Amino acid sequence: MRERSRATTIADVAMHAGVSQASVSRVLNGKQSVDPEIVRRVQASIATLGYSPSVAARSLVHGRNDTIAMVVPDLENPLFQGILKGLSLAAASDGYRVMVADTAERVEDEEATAVEARHRCDALVLCAPRMPEQRLRRLVAALAPVVVVNRSLPDADVPIVGIDYVRGIRDLVDHLRGLGHRHLAYVSGPASSASNAERLRGVDEAKRADPSLRIDVVPGGSRLEDGYAVAEAVLGASRNGATAIMAFNDLVAFGLLTRLRCLGIDVPGELSIAGFDDVPMAEYATPSLTSMSVPRAELGGQVWARLRTLIAGGPIEHTVLFRPRLEVRDSTGPVR
Repeated sequence: MRERSRATTIADVAMHAGVSQASVSRVLNGKQSVDPEIVRRVQASIATLGYSPSVAARSLVHGRNDTIAMVVPDLENPLFQGILKGLSLAAASDGYRVMVADTAERVEDEEATAVEARHRCDALVLCAPRMPEQRLRRLVAALAPVVVVNRSLPDADVPIVGIDYVRGIRDLVDHLRGLGHRHLAYVSGPASSASNAERLRGVDEAKRADPSLRIDVVPGGSRLEDGYAVAEAVLGASRNGATAIMAFNDLVAFGLLTRLRCLGIDVPGELSIAGFDDVPMAEYATPSLTSMSVPRAELGGQVWARLRTLIAGGPIEHTVLFRPRLEVRDSTGPVR
């Protein structure tokens, strides 16, 4: 039986080139003090023998493995997919790879998942919208370098990249008011969600700015099935006078649109519906969905810019919040 060929080692390269293993290591690590002739011989031997450095070994030498981790609550959500894509492209331009850990909306698993991911990588991107604040503060302090996405942590020593949900809701309310709607309803997200709290703050600000405006809050969720399930409650708000509905996100709006269509409700003739995030499917919904657009890929790029600075030992950069942009489509129209 033929013996399986073993992988070429640094020792093999050193023997072939007629130099020490230490000299090979210095060449591989790009040391400037190595004699050019030794560099030439080592590089020639590497090419001849087909030597490929071990990623694990190099990570032990350098104290890093050029990999970062992103922890998300639900990778099925196109918002997180878009952020991940922007992050991955930006990190790849600097030679870094991105690992993803999805906690599947299990808040109790987020901390352990984040700790394990950080131990395997050089740095962490953390999307933990429902983790209790004090636990999150302890976690980011212990796992630095970390960048937090879509979560306000005042006075914490961690970069924050997120979305201005308060301003986004205010802009969406202004759009609906411009169409003549004076009685709205907001289908809320998960009760523990920090971004839902920000949206509710936008609702409160809009009501204070216009006391004649009424906005009911209907408990909802963050997924397609949540929007489908809340349709009867939305119709109850409609019977009480609501003429336009703002959903926590586009997924909830899609589920709601599907159920309302099954019930024979004309959107936007009887009821205007708007979402949030402007995920790629929003334009192709029936009817096409009015939504607040979030620059997902750009957000991911900004996350990497801040994480790269931290990895290099640089300072914690200022918080950046992106203001969503209104995308008007067929699901909202003038009040009857």
